Amino acid sequence: MKTPVRKSYIITLSVVALLGSFMLGVQTGQKGKTVEIVAQGETSSEALNLAPFWKAIDVLDARFVATTASSSTPTNKEKVFGAIEGLAASYGDPYTVFFPPQETTAFEEEVRGNFEGVGMEIAIKDNVLTVVAPLKNTPAERAGMKPGDQILKIDKTFTSGMKVEDAIKIIRGPRGTAVTLVVKRNGGVEDIKVVRDIIDIPTIETKLRDDGIFVISLYNFSANSANLFRDALRQFIESGSDKLILDLRSNPGGYLESAVDMASFFLPLGKTIVIEDSGVEGKQKSLRSKGYDVFTDKLKMAILIDSGSASASEILAGALNEHGIAKLVGEKSFGKGSVQELIEITPETSLKVTIAKWLTPKGKSISENGLEPDVKVPITKKDIEKKLDPQIEKAAEILRDPEFKR
Repeated sequence: MKTPVRKSYIITLSVVALLGSFMLGVQTGQKGKTVEIVAQGETSSEALNLAPFWKAIDVLDARFVATTASSSTPTNKEKVFGAIEGLAASYGDPYTVFFPPQETTAFEEEVRGNFEGVGMEIAIKDNVLTVVAPLKNTPAERAGMKPGDQILKIDKTFTSGMKVEDAIKIIRGPRGTAVTLVVKRNGGVEDIKVVRDIIDIPTIETKLRDDGIFVISLYNFSANSANLFRDALRQFIESGSDKLILDLRSNPGGYLESAVDMASFFLPLGKTIVIEDSGVEGKQKSLRSKGYDVFTDKLKMAILIDSGSASASEILAGALNEHGIAKLVGEKSFGKGSVQELIEITPETSLKVTIAKWLTPKGKSISENGLEPDVKVPITKKDIEKKLDPQIEKAAEILRDPEFKR
């Protein structure tokens, strides 16, 4: 998927961003001298002094001696890549990272939606490598991985201080091989062995329950998910039901445009779906409904969320909830409301950088707070053992209530 990667586009919410040019005035000097890079609008006192960088290179080139088989003098290209990697890390944002060639290739495979691995979304939360959600019908789900699991160790490698990209590199591997994850869950620690397989990311399932409630289970926001969602809504309308459950549990997100399209089926033209906050005062941008608005006030709708509902899931659920379309049932969502852009640095490398955070229509930060359900319903270990789903049953109970109010 090289062509899309070479264009700038959003990854975490996967939406194309049109950014204003950031012009740099550059003064260069010989190695060992001060090199100033002054961003437009900065004063000379704020200039970036690269003299320490050049001195460090000189010292390493002159003095470094490899003492183990794993240590060696890097190539000039590797030095540059390492410097960019460190620069990105200095911003303290787990989602702003540099992708060397191998990681760039791995990301392209993930965007295509077909790769070999275990099938789960992971992120850094509270400085710990955490499972956002295992994907439907994948080795991770079958092995028992759960949203919120904290991964302490991957095989023999501890994850403390590890970047998400480095963890992915270790977890992924050829089909049929196994990886052992040491996870912390509910105060306890356990080993979970997962056998890798080819991962085809699922998208949507529909079901008409015996009680007349229609259920749409959405597992990710792919490029085609809005079209699949439209077809699912057509099935809902043809079923004759007026009660709809949208299941966004363990949905880690995807394309922002898909979330906007889906919300537009329920909202009048121009209603705010999500607010993009780039951190510049007075520069907030609202993404608004396209006004498909195909349903009447007779629609009764509930949305299921849990700690694995993230990014685009939170945008869709937050918009429909705050506009009074749907009740939220389940558990607090993950809280992943920032957006990243992938920018080509060289033909074989790229930089993923956080460019904005998302706010609900009422201005609540998704990253800081997540979404709280209107009706909180936990799932216990006993529920799982008995294959019970109290969350969907509570949502159905709410929709069957003659006194239900949107």
